[in-house]
Amino acid sequence: MADTNAALEYFAARQCPEQWKGFLNATAAELASHFGPDELRLVMHGIGSRFAAEIELPDSNTVPAMEAAMSAVWQKLNWGWVELGEEAGSLQLVHHCSPLMAAFGAEALNWTPAFLEGAYQQWFVQLGASDVLRVRQVSPAEPQAGIVFSFGK
Repeated sequence: MADTNAALEYFAARQCPEQWKGFLNATAAELASHFGPDELRLVMHGIGSRFAAEIELPDSNTVPAMEAAMSAVWQKLNWGWVELGEEAGSLQLVHHCSPLMAAFGAEALNWTPAFLEGAYQQWFVQLGASDVLRVRQVSPAEPQAGIVFSFGK
C-alpha cells in the first residue's frame, strides 16, 4: 500500500518544470547569500503585488466568490488553490499546493511565501478593501497543511 505522504511529496516535487528548478534554486541560494529573510520577504511581497496587479479579478462581493476567483487564477497556473474562512475579526486564507518549495527549495520557505502575501494583498485592494487591512502569513509553509495567512487589522 502506498504511503499518502510519499505520494504527496512525489507530486509536490513535480510542480516546477525541471528546466526551471536548477535556475530557481540557484537564484534563491544566491539571493539568500546577499540578503536577510526580512529583505527577501519585502522583495517577494513586491513581486507578488506586481503579479496580482496584472490579473484583474471579477467583482466578488462574498467570501465564496473571492475564494472562487482567486482559486481560478492559481489553478490555471498550477499554483494550487486557496480556501477563505472567516475568523474572529479577520479572514483566514489557506493556500494549498503552491510550487514554492519545488521551485526555490525548502530553505527558501521562510521568505518565498511573501509572494502570495503580496498577491493576496493586491487582490483585496483591487476588490475594494481598505489599506488599513493587511495580509500576513501566520504559519510556516507546510507542504501537507498549506500556508496560512490572515487578512485584517
